[in-house]
Amino acid sequence: PFTFVDHAIRSGDSLVGLSNAQIAACHWNPTGGTSQLASQAVRHAVKSAGTLRRQILEAGDALAPEDKARRLAEAEAAQSRARLAGDLVVAAFFAGENDRKRESLVAEYVSLLDDTEAVQEKVNALRSAPPHPIQPFHWELEFPEVFTRSNPGFDAFVGNPPFLGGRRITTVNGEKYRDWLLVLHSESNSSSDLAAHFFRRCFSLLRPNGTFGLISTNTIAQGDTRATGLRFINRNGGVIYSANRRVKWPGEAAVVVSVVWVIRGEFFGERVLDGTPVPQITAFLFQAGGDDNPAVLLANRNKSFQGAILRGMGFAFDDATPDGASSPITEMERLIAKDPRNAERVFPYLGGEEVNSSPTHAHHRYVINFVDYPLERREIGARWIGATEVQQKEWLREGIVPLDYPSPVAMDWPDLVKVLEQKVKPERERLGNSAADAPHKKFWWRFANTRPVLYNAIAPLERVLVRSRIGNAFGFSFVSARIVLNEKVVVFPFDKANALSVIHSRVHELWAVTFSSTLKDDLQYTPSDCFETFPFPVDWQTNAELERVGREYYKYRAGLMVERGEGLTKTYNRFHAPEETDLGTLRLRELHEAMDLAVLRAYGWADLVDARRTECAFVPDYYEEPEDGGDLVPKSVRYRWSDATRDEVLARLLALNTERAAEEASNTASTSTPIRARRGRPAQSRSESSDFRLE
Repeated sequence: PFTFVDHAIRSGDSLVGLSNAQIAACHWNPTGGTSQLASQAVRHAVKSAGTLRRQILEAGDALAPEDKARRLAEAEAAQSRARLAGDLVVAAFFAGENDRKRESLVAEYVSLLDDTEAVQEKVNALRSAPPHPIQPFHWELEFPEVFTRSNPGFDAFVGNPPFLGGRRITTVNGEKYRDWLLVLHSESNSSSDLAAHFFRRCFSLLRPNGTFGLISTNTIAQGDTRATGLRFINRNGGVIYSANRRVKWPGEAAVVVSVVWVIRGEFFGERVLDGTPVPQITAFLFQAGGDDNPAVLLANRNKSFQGAILRGMGFAFDDATPDGASSPITEMERLIAKDPRNAERVFPYLGGEEVNSSPTHAHHRYVINFVDYPLERREIGARWIGATEVQQKEWLREGIVPLDYPSPVAMDWPDLVKVLEQKVKPERERLGNSAADAPHKKFWWRFANTRPVLYNAIAPLERVLVRSRIGNAFGFSFVSARIVLNEKVVVFPFDKANALSVIHSRVHELWAVTFSSTLKDDLQYTPSDCFETFPFPVDWQTNAELERVGREYYKYRAGLMVERGEGLTKTYNRFHAPEETDLGTLRLRELHEAMDLAVLRAYGWADLVDARRTECAFVPDYYEEPEDGGDLVPKSVRYRWSDATRDEVLARLLALNTERAAEEASNTASTSTPIRARRGRPAQSRSESSDFRLE
């Protein structure tokens, strides 16, 4: 039986505390300065308490428990002044709302170090402050014998860190706690799960060649949590030498956890992933690829875009806009009846909501679009013809051009300019003069961003592939290339069904879900993260099988949505609902599987198909802790591949991304001929084309 363990059992907040160097500096930044009083207290505490605690450790049973308790009490007394100084610095941090206030408070608090009663008052306020009272824990003070030996630090940690999603850290513990974690751990993210900070804390407290084994949810290898935890560890002297990615929790909660073992230093043994020897284990808990987010691929440049940003609903004709911000459709019709030329600059307008809710992705709004036109021609004592290129650019930058300017200007449609003067200009004039706002204020008759590169890219096409930028339907559709698409739409300049097959497949969905951000609980498809990094199959644009299955899938789904009068959101809610047994949905699932298999074969991954690893089931995408605590509950059930198959596909995609990026870098480096940019008139924007018209 244990005879005396009081010296080894300590309590406090594992993540909130200072090192001896930080306490001596009286600042969470140990280079910020040193307090002589605090420095002396630290040195005294470490020396005295360390000696007394080592006596307890080394005495074994030769020292009576009463004597051990006495020496522990003496060690506690020796530590008290230094501990109080550390608590005071932490109290200053948590008392301030921002960095500036915290810097002021820490200077004020440190000046009280000689006043024990005042210090205790500040510390007591920290220990009782809502919403999360804090008991700081200064590891190096609490265990001086661990950190003063040669090769300092702990030999091992074992534990089951609490799961708390990144956003809930702030909800449960407050903004100041979130700020503390970002200061505690460099290269961390406020969206990271709390468990990643425990991984980091354990790693920082290990001695060289020390190890830890921790339990976590599978989010430890995903997104910002991976970047904050395992990626940092792998890049800073740590090695993941073993991991089990899916272990069913032995208790009552229906939860699957990941178990990860890490060593701080070199590892010469056999790495094991899910019981199988592997050459490496990445921060993704894969046996191949790297630890970092995938690289942007040059091959995907200018093939995905966010739609136009208006910054002012006064550009729109829309009967549904509240507060009269837009003009009614009847006003548009009146202006066109008055002068049919007005129709030349009024275009259909489509947003993410219509893409997801309308069975035919139909628009119900229109917008006035002057693209990058100057405002007007004016007598300015000069002629456009014969002027230098520099002078012409200057006029265009001002939006006022000479009378002989040959291209269109906004005032060629005075009725429409008058609408914008009334609806948009006042709103733009209320903007500030910052570098971001000044152009929008100056060029009030133009969209905030007209996306000229987008419209040049889709100029040759009759239709384009789109998806709503925000939403979990993960549905892609074709729409006319002759409309203005807003910023809630992601646009791909593809008009063939082979593009739909690849982008709409579970292969790309897995990639996008892994590397996208979220808005509330909705996936936010960011082209730079989800598309520009995605490694497509070789020769996918000429793959006849991809074209065939994509066309069949799209045709069937389009008919099904019209028949039901339901858009993408409702259609895919049915698709992922376990209770949905409607024949139309069952057929859509079959066609989706056929599309997935064609994509896997296009990658050369027929082994996954042959091994029957592509069967789908209804699986929760993640588990969430209820607001009132209790067991985790499954969320976002989706009809998808097994976790093992998803892991394998994602690992192959990551390896392929790394390979493609290396090839592109090599090709770029070997290019010896410099590319000289051509100078001259910019290409005609899509909206200037004669067939980009009101429909």
